Amino acid sequence: MIAAPAFAQTSDERLERGSAVIRELNNGAPQPVLEDMREEFPFLADATQGYALGEVWSRPGLDNRTRQIAAVAAFAAIGETGFMRTHAGYALNIGVTEEELKEVIYMVTVPAGFPRAISASQVLSELFEERRAAAEGAP
Repeated sequence: MIAAPAFAQTSDERLERGSAVIRELNNGAPQPVLEDMREEFPFLADATQGYALGEVWSRPGLDNRTRQIAAVAAFAAIGETGFMRTHAGYALNIGVTEEELKEVIYMVTVPAGFPRAISASQVLSELFEERRAAAEGAP
């Protein structure tokens, strides 16, 4: 979990905290969607990085593992499989297993129904397959 205190006071502090969250979750790399957004929608990119990541995501109380599992479940339940995929990737990066993510999707059937869970399962299967193929090709 990020060591800096929550509720940074300046925009620059929030942006730096948000950047630290991304680096921690994304194996030290920037987040491509956020960086692409910065080209055309710099305010939206800064607001996402500063508020969503720098304020909310870096709050004390939950570790990153729990936050990622919650994010995957929430995005799957509302049918936002693109965001779910991104957060599932982060979850895998920080040690959440494929089996745990599958259980999250099984749970989604209760509050959100089978169609949302099935869509989420298809996206996760693609992510798992891509990661396995990349691991096989790694030296």
